[in-house]
Amino acid sequence: MKHIRITEPFWTLFPDVHIGVACLTGIRNTGAHPELEEGLRSANQKATAHLGKEVFSENPAVAAWREAYRRFKTKKGVRSSVENLLKRVEKGNPVGSINPLVDLYNTISLEYGLPCGGEDIDTLRGDLLLTLADGGESFLALGDEKEDPALPGEVVYKDDLGIVCRCWNWRDGMRTMLTEQTTNALLVMESVDPARHGDLAKALEDLAKRAVHALGGESRTMILDSKNDAFPLL
Repeated sequence: MKHIRITEPFWTLFPDVHIGVACLTGIRNTGAHPELEEGLRSANQKATAHLGKEVFSENPAVAAWREAYRRFKTKKGVRSSVENLLKRVEKGNPVGSINPLVDLYNTISLEYGLPCGGEDIDTLRGDLLLTLADGGESFLALGDEKEDPALPGEVVYKDDLGIVCRCWNWRDGMRTMLTEQTTNALLVMESVDPARHGDLAKALEDLAKRAVHALGGESRTMILDSKNDAFPLL
């Protein structure tokens, strides 16, 4: 059985982090979903609630992740996925539609100001680990044609074949991306600020509920922490 597992080297760096996981099985990630597309449009507007500071980097949803990224090796200039979404909102470049499930997790990310991403469980090989890279593990990012291996000490999600997501939640890979053929999906949300762990729990519940309502199938969820660091997928 595949699991998502969080390793001891990660907890050494981030002992207070909470990771929300939702396992969706038997979904239909196809067809037109006007309600999800409208939800995403609305979320682009709601996200301005996370942008009250005059200086973008001082907004709590951004600042907490800037601080986290200073604690491990990263590619120059990379930012958390939620910062990238909020930057688009700030610049008046709304996040657009990709496919139903991606639209949904981007909606939740914008509304709650928390990173959220997803992988196709059936494309994973072995367990999915949140850990520190050895360095040199294979990674082909979405939209790229050339591999860009991980750096030593970089926080990554990886499986037996290589990196699934680089620089923690910065960028997903081609191999495990969610597509219209996806029927079993893992969605992951992260909170680095203990003051926002309650928001994470609410967001995860909201995400799973909306996913099953829109796409069918079943969902299982769990919040992982340093005392509960693994969750079965399939």
